[in-house]
Amino acid sequence: MSTSLGVDRAGGVVRVGALAPLSPPGWVEAGRQLVAGLELGVRDVNDAGGVGGRPLELVVRDTAADPRRAAAAVDELAGLGVAAVTGEYHSVVARAAAARADALGLPFLCSSAVLDALTDQPTERVARIAPAQSHGWRVYADFLLGAGHRRIAVATQPSVYWASGTGILRERLAPRGGSVVEFDMSVLGPAALCDALAAHGATALLLLVGHPEPAASVVRSVRRDPRLTGVLIGAPAGQPEFAEWATLLGGDGAGIPFLRYLPERLTPLGTRVEAALRARLAGPPSFVAFEGYDTIAVLADVLRAHGTDRADITASWARVDTEGTRGRIRLSRAPGISVRQWAWPPVRIVDRDPTDLDRFRVLHTG
Repeated sequence: MSTSLGVDRAGGVVRVGALAPLSPPGWVEAGRQLVAGLELGVRDVNDAGGVGGRPLELVVRDTAADPRRAAAAVDELAGLGVAAVTGEYHSVVARAAAARADALGLPFLCSSAVLDALTDQPTERVARIAPAQSHGWRVYADFLLGAGHRRIAVATQPSVYWASGTGILRERLAPRGGSVVEFDMSVLGPAALCDALAAHGATALLLLVGHPEPAASVVRSVRRDPRLTGVLIGAPAGQPEFAEWATLLGGDGAGIPFLRYLPERLTPLGTRVEAALRARLAGPPSFVAFEGYDTIAVLADVLRAHGTDRADITASWARVDTEGTRGRIRLSRAPGISVRQWAWPPVRIVDRDPTDLDRFRVLHTG
């Protein structure tokens, strides 16, 4: 087995690359949570003796939500000899990173991006911890139907991720009598959106737009429009998960259902990790931090069992069986998904309690 990839010969360090949005226009809070989970995972691996007695080293690169920057970072990390690349939150960025890693023969274990088509063609080099978008967003559509919503509006922006989400919702809702109308926020302002909503008669508006803007402005406008008092605002992509949302919007940001990839109860490992993440972040960890930790837990098991050769790592995805913070993690081939996939992480729909913004109410379990 080759030892030239993933190991610093001088120091015997096993290097792992990590991608995350750590500067605008990336979602910086998501990136910070993701890196906190990855770093805690690396700390725990090293406290337990590392990988075959060698310390694990995380080499972090900021993608700033830029696909080209992410692809360039993959090239750089490959040149540094990392054994694998992990991380990334934004789906379109992760897709660019996955394509480049696949082309270079570099294993990529994606932590948080959910776009189904993470690669154009099936590959063994890429695997994923987060659920595929089609799985989570179908659960969200079922929640809407169960809550009596049939006329759904989406405030959207041009993006393969938002377009994919809209398609999943439409496909799930239509056979059950539901409909989806799109409002392009690259053309409409918040006030014009409110006029269009009032004219259409939708009972739910989903935010398929960037954070903080235009999402925050849309929420404020809808909340203040007396014509839209009964309209449910939803955010399947998870914008309200992070503390920044509550700080920015206060009570206006409550009661907005979103997808959250946490179980009713964490595993014993998860309970311990939650306390450590809370201390590291000086606040409650998001599900994204747990995704980061679980990524390192899986990769460390692979490296310990199969070594640091890149081909051996990718050949081992099918044999993964790791205790994670949210359940037992195995990577399989899910129908319609081009990469190895944990099928499935826990999926719940929650919102922030209007009487206590730090409390999340569980509305639906998928």
